[in-house]
Amino acid sequence: MNIRILPSLFTVGNLIFGIMSILYVLSEEYALSSIMIIISMILDVLDGRIARRFDVSSDFGKELDSLADVVSFGVAPAILLYTQVLSEYSGLGLAAILWFAVAGALRLARFNVKTTKGYYQGLPITVAGSIIAVLSFMANLIPSPVFLICAAILGYLMISTIRIPKI
Repeated sequence: MNIRILPSLFTVGNLIFGIMSILYVLSEEYALSSIMIIISMILDVLDGRIARRFDVSSDFGKELDSLADVVSFGVAPAILLYTQVLSEYSGLGLAAILWFAVAGALRLARFNVKTTKGYYQGLPITVAGSIIAVLSFMANLIPSPVFLICAAILGYLMISTIRIPKI
């Protein structure tokens, strides 16, 4: 196997698990949906590490990664959040998840065109989407308005200019 495609295989895995997350929401399997997002996060971390480790980073890989991330950490968590908790708020719930998903896409677009050294500008979408996935496990324990607030705050943090150190 050509080592250059290895990171992209992990990225495609990220995308596949993001799509599976959405499919599990459609079956009202919210815990499995959340797990798919967490697996996507692991694959997202690995694709970047592998690309850097073997010095095979590419513009193609960067774009593919962003497309996978918008599905796995923007769209999938938004659909999960809306279906599991926020649909009771109708238009307000819809506005909250649209804000979250669009802010995530804007965050990724900025990341692709603006290079920073040693820090991220704004909260990475992978972190925001993973937070939603983890909170989903506690949906029965957390009052539903908290999810509205979380979606709004996470959306804002993704498009903000705060500096978050790279780990």
